[in-house]
Amino acid sequence: MFGERSIKLFSVFGIRVGANPSWFIFLFLMIYWLSGYFSDILIGSSNTLSFGIAIAATLLFFISLLLHELGHALAARREGISTSGIDLWLFGGVAKLSRDSNSPGEEFKVAAAGPAVTALIVVVCIAIAAVASQTTSVINTATFSAISTTPFTALIGWLAMVNVALLIFNLVPAFPLDGGRIARSVAWKVTGERGKGTRFAGYLGQGFGVIMIALGIYAVMRGDLVSGLWFAVLGWFLASAARGAVASSRFTDEIEGITVADVMDSEPIAIPSSMSAIDADEQFFARFQWPWFAVVDPLGRFDGILTAEAVDAEIRAGRPATAVGQLLDAAAGEASAVPREAPIESLLTIDALKRIGAVLVVDSESRLCGVVTAQQLERALNAAVPHSS
Repeated sequence: MFGERSIKLFSVFGIRVGANPSWFIFLFLMIYWLSGYFSDILIGSSNTLSFGIAIAATLLFFISLLLHELGHALAARREGISTSGIDLWLFGGVAKLSRDSNSPGEEFKVAAAGPAVTALIVVVCIAIAAVASQTTSVINTATFSAISTTPFTALIGWLAMVNVALLIFNLVPAFPLDGGRIARSVAWKVTGERGKGTRFAGYLGQGFGVIMIALGIYAVMRGDLVSGLWFAVLGWFLASAARGAVASSRFTDEIEGITVADVMDSEPIAIPSSMSAIDADEQFFARFQWPWFAVVDPLGRFDGILTAEAVDAEIRAGRPATAVGQLLDAAAGEASAVPREAPIESLLTIDALKRIGAVLVVDSESRLCGVVTAQQLERALNAAVPHSS
């Protein structure tokens, strides 16, 4: 769905930031469009300056998107939800959270954090304009009413305008937009049921998607092909995502009450963190031919995931005696663990199932007590709802 395949750009606060190939297309299209826009309002300026301002404006736009998604990610982290990464793509960005919210309050905090960051960016732009005594010029530029302006005013005005637009769009109460997730949290709080809240926000999302498609068709009929196709494609995507959320909520209602402990294998194979890399290779990887194993400390607490690649690299580097506890990816291990009392539907959104094909189960003291593979989850879901479609 969002950002399935992405190219890593960098990491921030331990969170991987990547870009879907579609992002690069949008990046160049935006620079091309903004070059023409800034050429029109930067009267007397060279094409080189206009192009430079267009690049700066585009980068600031995507920095705004990144800050928006970081707002979600950091708010989720405060609620105990890890983030496997942030991906930029054709229609913006998405923070890939390890699980769904467990309460209406948690859902509201995570959903509202992104728009709060965007609103702060708008306030900062206005404050910069005020300090520079350019408030009126910036507002005129942001509302496309300026005939001529300076590079500074054009850039700040553009940044303010695009973040206002981003804020308004994201606050539309239509799932899966932030406003839709806020609406879901409210409906969830009122009804006491996550499923009903999701379906309420999902129906709003489907309606909003249909409206956008209709606006897109109308724009095409009036001769605005580019904007029309953009609205139509975005509307189709939103409607599809909302429709999927509604269907998923009905499914999760069917499996309500089933926990991870009900379906896990309670005898997982684990490597002691003090074992050397060479011993782990000989006793585990060579014997079982698995690409990874869970690692536990002397008290049986889950430390992380050890991969065959990490062990092979350490041995090739001439350090076979290195303890495997030093070869772990802490972030990957944290994102691969779930509590035994977690509802089974929470596994459906965990990235570890796609990344390593399983999730590790821990008890209240972080001791490893089970494992659920993707195949086990699929069998459990089929057994729980044999007539679902």
